[in-house]
Amino acid sequence: MPQCLILELEMGFSWLNLLVKHGFSNITGIDYSPSAIKLSASILEKEGLSNINLKVEDFLSPSTKLSGFHVCVDKGTYDAISLNPDNAVEKRKQYVMSLSRVLEVKGFFLITSCNWTKAELLDAFSEGFELFEELPTPKFSFGGRSGNTVAALVFQKRETSLDKIS
Repeated sequence: MPQCLILELEMGFSWLNLLVKHGFSNITGIDYSPSAIKLSASILEKEGLSNINLKVEDFLSPSTKLSGFHVCVDKGTYDAISLNPDNAVEKRKQYVMSLSRVLEVKGFFLITSCNWTKAELLDAFSEGFELFEELPTPKFSFGGRSGNTVAALVFQKRETSLDKIS
């Protein structure tokens, strides 16, 4: 099975369990908060899931050991980084650079966002990524117009000049 890098602020509550239950076994979950990692570890232990690697990592400046992943799932981390009051634009650029560094060429990036539209996410990840698929999400209608409450997209990493160097 491919390696999976899970980027979630509440890792132990959703994707990690789901991926393990569907046969993935080489999974890494990260969070910058040691207490979040501790909480996730206790939840995984209670559920009897021991084959998940949890690491304290700051995704905006990941260690060199964090690389080579085929799948990256984000359900809230990009949104949280985007709300940072200290230079949010630069932090979003750092996020894209970090993602490009840890994800293999042709690897997949799944993102669910309640703060950004499909068009905004396409723009944010245009450097080095292409849209692979838009996932269905709940819709709403108001005042004769309809829209989505969240955006859920799958991107695939393209090879860039930086990938050719490394």
